[in-house]
Amino acid sequence: MRNLLLIRHGQASFRAADYDRLSKIGEEQSRRLGAWLAACGAVPDLVAIGPRQRHERTAEECLRAANIERPLLKLDGLDEVDHEELLARLRPDVASYETLRAELKQSPDPQRAFQQLFASAVTRWISGEHDDQYTTTWPQFRSNVQQAMKVLAQHEVKAIWAFTSGGPIAVIANSLLEAPVAQTFMLSWSLVNTSLTRLRLGKQGPSLVTYNAWPHLERSEDQHLVTLR
Repeated sequence: MRNLLLIRHGQASFRAADYDRLSKIGEEQSRRLGAWLAACGAVPDLVAIGPRQRHERTAEECLRAANIERPLLKLDGLDEVDHEELLARLRPDVASYETLRAELKQSPDPQRAFQQLFASAVTRWISGEHDDQYTTTWPQFRSNVQQAMKVLAQHEVKAIWAFTSGGPIAVIANSLLEAPVAQTFMLSWSLVNTSLTRLRLGKQGPSLVTYNAWPHLERSEDQHLVTLR
């Protein structure tokens, strides 16, 4: 049986100017995942990554902890939405890192405030009413993800690990569940960093087996490692 493991990247640097870097927690999450996969005897025939630094770094830390060496197949279709552009189109007044940080600092819960702002930006993006303002429209983003999924499924190997982000994972899961397209990002908000979404690649096409699992972080002493952003 052929399997595809979709792996969300480790925690990024939310409050840093360069969000794309893994935080210390993100690196530890990635290592915990690699150790857990190794203990389960899981070995990939193919490893794919999205184009972001956080995708590559998560893969590197995970594979190193699992004592696995594989070349990394980079696929642009595994990229995340451009949150900076989406926020800038919704709120031009917080388009820079400095202005956004200043606004979030006024909130008692900056992460919640950012999530609310980002959710509004995504809603505007997927509405289709402002497509001329975006470098990549929502339909184009979905098409890119689905194309990457086709590329992976075409590889005649038994086990594939793909390190990506919440957006692509949600698009793939939404499509397999045949859920309303407009509700796609409802699936992404709860995705844990380094969580596992397992697909079976059968003759009739891919099917969803498990979604958003984090067995490598389930011990009570590891609860601080369970993060959403």
